[in-house]
Amino acid sequence: MTVAHADDARVVVYSRAGCHLCEAAEQLVAQVVADTGDGWARVDIDTDPDLQQRFTDQVPVTFVDGRQHDFWRVDPDRLRAALARR
Repeated sequence: MTVAHADDARVVVYSRAGCHLCEAAEQLVAQVVADTGDGWARVDIDTDPDLQQRFTDQVPVTFVDGRQHDFWRVDPDRLRAALARR
């Protein structure tokens, strides 16, 4: 399930267009949340100068429940474990 607004999602992926690591991370997140039933959102950092400055070349950056979880790569087992905790 994908959520329209990052505020409503348990998982948020900060990424940018043309980033192969971002595409891979988004695919993994989508697969994991399809299994768990949680929502996720993608935020393009290039639409916000503050996000560009904050994350620069760390994308993709994955947040779970508002806290930074990973950057560059997503470990599906680690993501599942984080989503199992509430």
